Amino acid sequence: MRLIKTLTTLALGAILALPAAALADEAAERLNQLLEPVHTYRADFEQQILDGSGQRLQQAEGRMWLSRPGKFRWEVDAPYAQVVVSDGEEVYLHDPDLEQVTVQALDTRVTHTPALLLSGRVADLTEAYAVSRRQQGTAETFTLTPRSADTLFEELALTFYGEQLGVLQMADSTGQRTAIYFSDVAVNPSLPDERFTFVIPEGVDVIRDSH
Repeated sequence: MRLIKTLTTLALGAILALPAAALADEAAERLNQLLEPVHTYRADFEQQILDGSGQRLQQAEGRMWLSRPGKFRWEVDAPYAQVVVSDGEEVYLHDPDLEQVTVQALDTRVTHTPALLLSGRVADLTEAYAVSRRQQGTAETFTLTPRSADTLFEELALTFYGEQLGVLQMADSTGQRTAIYFSDVAVNPSLPDERFTFVIPEGVDVIRDSH
């Protein structure tokens, strides 16, 4: 799996009569209410990538940790080991099988990758994306559409069960869709700074992406 490279879902009832701008404001406010209290986050995940016809292209599983603002660690166990770490300034992508580390500055384009934007500032998130909301039972789904064309996906959806993030989905311009299912979630656990520090292993090729 190549996370960064492959990177790599309306209100009901009486409020349907409100203007679209008001609906968007309410959806963004509700998303803020859910995300703002989350300072740190830890979860296991399963990720599935589907093509435009719904055929599964890839499946991966692993663990993730985040600490706002800007710090993130994503570890893939299977089918291919991979580690992605953001220390708040740079993002490191380590592919052990390739003996390669790619380093990117934590600039606007990189923070628009779905996994990394969750570790950003909530205010920046709602400024950069148009937000809509749909409620179905206990599930609330927020669909985020980028306001800028310079992003790696066309649509992102966050689904919360109660007040806990359970699913993250995204779609790119080719019709490919990615769904990430979170389990064993811990909200606001104590996380050591070392979790978001990456030491480049000896003997690997280092590629610094200046884009």
